[in-house]
Amino acid sequence: MIKNEEYIGEVVSLGSEGEGVIRTQDGTAFVPYCLPGERVSFKALKVSGSVAYGKLTEVHTLSPHRAVPECPQFEKCGGCQLQHADYGLQLSFKRELVKNALKKIGGLEAEVDSTVAGERIYGYRNKLAIPVGQDAFGNTVVGFFAPRSHRIVSIEYCALQKEWSEKLISSLLLFMRKSGLKGYSEENFSGDVRQLVAREMDGRLLITVVTVRRTDLEGFAAILDDHFRQFTLLNNVNASRGNVIFGREWHVCRGEGTFTAEQDGIKYRAGANTFLQVNDDVRSLLYSATVAACAEADAVAVDLYSGGGMLTAMLAKACKAAYGVEIVPQAVACADELKHLNGLDGRMFNICGAVEEKLGQVFSQTAGLRRVIVCDPPRKGMERSVVKAVAASGADKVVLISCNPATLARDLGILCGTLTETDGQLVRLAEGVIPSSPYKIVSVTPFDMFPQTRHVETLVVLCRK
Repeated sequence: MIKNEEYIGEVVSLGSEGEGVIRTQDGTAFVPYCLPGERVSFKALKVSGSVAYGKLTEVHTLSPHRAVPECPQFEKCGGCQLQHADYGLQLSFKRELVKNALKKIGGLEAEVDSTVAGERIYGYRNKLAIPVGQDAFGNTVVGFFAPRSHRIVSIEYCALQKEWSEKLISSLLLFMRKSGLKGYSEENFSGDVRQLVAREMDGRLLITVVTVRRTDLEGFAAILDDHFRQFTLLNNVNASRGNVIFGREWHVCRGEGTFTAEQDGIKYRAGANTFLQVNDDVRSLLYSATVAACAEADAVAVDLYSGGGMLTAMLAKACKAAYGVEIVPQAVACADELKHLNGLDGRMFNICGAVEEKLGQVFSQTAGLRRVIVCDPPRKGMERSVVKAVAASGADKVVLISCNPATLARDLGILCGTLTETDGQLVRLAEGVIPSSPYKIVSVTPFDMFPQTRHVETLVVLCRK
């Protein structure tokens, strides 16, 4: 293929990013926003040998699964990849995404359940985190980044967010105009406001404005009073030149800065940087399935990468006891507070330290009992040392939660013995060789935590052979 030339081809499948995979006589092209079965024209923007990455220019034959996007900025904003596909196709795509990753990356032939859907496919997000910046003319813009760039696409609302997000964005812009504040420029590091972050809990909003210096937000609070009954407002100061959202300096401008709430029977106190899943409905389904896989009256659950302790507390209620292992001291402190709020002293134990170092300690303390390991690592997956520790632990059951099919497949391949390490590199087990791992996969279930996007959450249950 030749760069900037236009081609015609048929879409045969969807790739891992949700883009259409097109076979032509000249090679293979990956083109966003087209669907399997469609005949399309596309322009080759980047070419490497017989592989091209292109831009859709025309759809000649429409798929019966094509849907009308609800967001006017779809294809411009990089937040969604699948609004042009009906929901049935989205669910089947995510099932195949997980199944293909397990096979191609992990060498695993596993049956994958149908993707579990939530009640809402739009307006489901309980959290908004949106950049505030400048356009090419120095004007303030609020919106999300365009695909593969840090150019902000200005929006008035997001179809994935709840209704309050539109009022919140317009209120911030009104406040900034009145106060003379400008959005932050990543090019010359000028401006005042970097991010607007908010989370809804039981109808209340926890709002944070991230600025480059401490800023008086009383005028913003006054505008918010006209739209919202219950909110707390914080100012986070981030003067760094990096891309992290929050800095270390916090100021409470209105309210207490935190809210106490309850979800899935667990009381908790949450702040601006407390991790909670963004989809309340699907989170409840995922956590309920996780607890059901672990619930044994005589078993001890060991929750790795336990964060603020929400899942640990649920496991403590369902099992004989639960241990949470987390390396971030602030998160462990939150988990301890959660333990006391829910009267789980003596059943929930929070340990601060590296997972691979503390796992053996917990197992030595619980010798003679049935042990179930629950692991919900960050997107990069488990460290190699953690996978090895889990594989060697002797746990009766292992339950994995992952938001990244690729790293999940890698970690599962190591646990199940289909991937072995040679000279520091992972290699597939030779065909016909039986894996020596003590674990086998019982079930693999995708959960659609993020409708309209390519992302998927997956729950995997393993037991000893």
